[in-house]
Amino acid sequence: MKHSTQTRTATHWQRFSVPYEFPVVFTEGVFDPDNPALREAFSRLEPAKRHRAVFFVDDGLQAGGAPLIEAIQAYAARHADALELACPPVALPGGEKIKTDLHFVESIQQKLFDLHLDRHSYVVAVGGGAVLDAVGLVAATTHRGVRHIRVPTTVLAQNDSGVGVKNGVNLLGVKNFVGTFAPPFAVLNDHDFIDSLPDRDKVAGMAEAVKVALIRDAEFFGWLERHMDDLATFGRAAMQHMIRRCAELHMRQIGQGGDPFETGSARPLDYGHWSAHKLESLTRHHVRHGEAVAIGMALDARYSVLAGLLPAGEELRICALLEYLGFDLWHPALERTGTSGEWSILEGLRDFQEHLGGELTITLLGGIGVGVEVHEIDHARMRQAMAWLKARAGG
Repeated sequence: MKHSTQTRTATHWQRFSVPYEFPVVFTEGVFDPDNPALREAFSRLEPAKRHRAVFFVDDGLQAGGAPLIEAIQAYAARHADALELACPPVALPGGEKIKTDLHFVESIQQKLFDLHLDRHSYVVAVGGGAVLDAVGLVAATTHRGVRHIRVPTTVLAQNDSGVGVKNGVNLLGVKNFVGTFAPPFAVLNDHDFIDSLPDRDKVAGMAEAVKVALIRDAEFFGWLERHMDDLATFGRAAMQHMIRRCAELHMRQIGQGGDPFETGSARPLDYGHWSAHKLESLTRHHVRHGEAVAIGMALDARYSVLAGLLPAGEELRICALLEYLGFDLWHPALERTGTSGEWSILEGLRDFQEHLGGELTITLLGGIGVGVEVHEIDHARMRQAMAWLKARAGG
């Protein structure tokens, strides 16, 4: 007996929305017992409850001699009615090391298992973006989600990755191949950590401020140009403003851009990133993320001019700012070739597309403060842009 499709098939659409919100706090002395910011973050949903927590701390913060672990323990002791340490703070390696060796992810998972943390417990990550990414991945996947508080300690983490909704680690040589979209429970940005950073880390983090200004806020780009002397010398007030404004712009895009979990083909906040991720890999992360992004932005700015999108001369303005802030805009790995004879950096276009899926979508510039999405990159034109960048660097 034949049945019509109408009688054999019934489709029910399940629709629901889930509101997401979390505080992003800008403060100083976050582990000063007299600072209520951390306590308030723990207690914002259940003010009368005593909350169990485990802290994971970037071991580079201890190397400088700062008694960070002791400060966390002292804070917990002062606020014992609201906060219980499930164990002493745990040190983890910072930088890409924690993201490229899955042993560290497994060890964090083992710790949470051994401590019997539940979904109302807290996992607090104190460190740079790599530590936040790895710990955030574990928090998001343990019991399908344990509350995660981020305390970013680098410029790059405070103005970009720390306020985002992504977590991830590298696998098979691919950056962030394993990851999740999971908003944190709270973010606490303490500027005191910035003061103690090595100069190289301070500079690297400024790349994301230039990036978001270029694609979203021409006025902010002008502010960066007017204050580049203060930024190049790490003036405290200028650094604080730069970090906060950059974070605000990232938050606006994530919250109001219409695709916070990147279900489409576009990654509008990743201007300059397709080549940056590949360059990091080619140099085995000796070139840091912000340094690679600076090169990627300069490269794509020149390409935008060659493609007739960006007025000629604006790429000079962009490169001048990046160089003044302390970035080198060329690296020999850019012209490394693979077995096919093609420049390996161009493989980053394929990797970029595979990571997101869908059609290739690259953000270029239509002007200062104006991002433009394109779906095709001319390899010959990109090689011209790279040749220009090399010649500018005196190569």
